[in-house]
Amino acid sequence: MVPTKIFFTKGVGVSKDRLSSFELALRCAGIEKCNLVYVSSIFPPNCEIVSKDRGMKMLSPGQITFCVMARIETNEPNRLVSAAIGLAVPADKNHYGYLSEHHGFGEKGDVSGEYAEDLAATMLATTLGVPFDPNKAWDERKQIYKTSGHIFKTTHICQSTEGNKDGMWTTVIAAAVFAEGQ
Repeated sequence: MVPTKIFFTKGVGVSKDRLSSFELALRCAGIEKCNLVYVSSIFPPNCEIVSKDRGMKMLSPGQITFCVMARIETNEPNRLVSAAIGLAVPADKNHYGYLSEHHGFGEKGDVSGEYAEDLAATMLATTLGVPFDPNKAWDERKQIYKTSGHIFKTTHICQSTEGNKDGMWTTVIAAAVFAEGQ
């Protein structure tokens, strides 16, 4: 099975129980009704990125659903947590791309998101043989990747929040969800 559609979603959940906070994050993201199977980081050739609304219509309760997910939780009051998915799409749609997941403590959403995007783009660039200096800043490498003509698009989705002030479990997730349908 090679997925033909993908959508991105994110969520936050807060509860006195760790598992319940994860369930609430899944509900916030809209994917709680699926049996999620985590897969590694390949963006399939010819895969279409669809909106969350369109992707959600392709899911059925109880369905086995493949996804790349970043997840982190805390019960420390005010502890900053973030979960991000990065994406790098090749210019040649017949070639595969990369997804990456990143989750961290103490990082703002834009930092985690850019880190995940950088990871995905670097994995794709090394696969395609794009020459670059890994010590250069992300913004500079991003321009090199795009001007190489090999990488069409990079992006990310990220969810960040601070841990509940009363010490309840707080979970954040970001996910790239594979779907089939129209």
